[in-house]
Amino acid sequence: MRNLAIAAALLGGAVLCAGPAAADPLKIVLTVHGATSNQFWQPVKKGFEDACAKIQADCQMLFTSTNGSIEQQAANMEAGLAGNPDALITTIADNKAFDKIIADARAKGVIVIATNADDTEAGGNQRQAYIGQGLPQAGYSLAKYMATQFPKEGPVHVLVGINDPSANWSTQRASGILKGLEEWKAANPGRDITIEKLDSGGDNATAADRVGAYLNAHPETTAYLETGSQDVAVAHVLKDRGIAPGKVLLGGFDVESDVLQEMKSGYIQAHVDQQPYMQGFMPVMEVYLAKTVGLAPADIDTGLGLLLPAQADAVTAWAAKGLR
Repeated sequence: MRNLAIAAALLGGAVLCAGPAAADPLKIVLTVHGATSNQFWQPVKKGFEDACAKIQADCQMLFTSTNGSIEQQAANMEAGLAGNPDALITTIADNKAFDKIIADARAKGVIVIATNADDTEAGGNQRQAYIGQGLPQAGYSLAKYMATQFPKEGPVHVLVGINDPSANWSTQRASGILKGLEEWKAANPGRDITIEKLDSGGDNATAADRVGAYLNAHPETTAYLETGSQDVAVAHVLKDRGIAPGKVLLGGFDVESDVLQEMKSGYIQAHVDQQPYMQGFMPVMEVYLAKTVGLAPADIDTGLGLLLPAQADAVTAWAAKGLR
């Protein structure tokens, strides 16, 4: 892969990448609901660029300027499709906003593949495949593991942070977390177990304020589980208050450098890795196979593997290369 020429330029929120010159290269557009400042999208970008270089495609990745803006993403999709690409790869964090855009793209013969986040309604839109995490299952997996870390005796008070109640990815993960916790509660009828929910916000500052205020009112909190990676901010709150690692158990999603650091410090007990590099790389490969071999795009589950503190050092090395 190092022998391949990868040309990339960041222009206003767009990442342009192309491999060596080729006759009639495939044109592929990737749009996401995240901003360039969001560390999560960097492995997606890396995977996308590597795959585009490998097949010598003409590729464009479009970010939103405001993290999570569906309106900006819709505008980016329209702009990308105006260039008549062979394929549109896109996150679908809203069940309605992109339906017509995707239907129009398909009517023009554009391949459309969802990545990272998908429509939750059966047949909700005309995308041809989804490449990403099974979100409810991932939330369930996190809850089941974290329950093994709860105290064996005495009351248990768990807060579930829903980082974006309007987004498919957040509500689906939350449904899995709550299912796993409710099952654990039902299996322990003699325990005093409380499970509460909170709109914890989609950025570190908001999560720190909201969860910090909740902890002030509920110092008995045993664990905080959330649908994103803002539990890092909660770890910082606990540190600032002099609360020892493990006093409030923390768990969330995605593998980022600050997550790994707080795992090493003992404040975060588990995170679910959805392998974002695959979410950028594999859709491009499916476009290539569809165009050159006639294979229909297919769903790919990028995983719900749990990352635990013992693995943090090994993953840090991959993260330094932009792969995790």
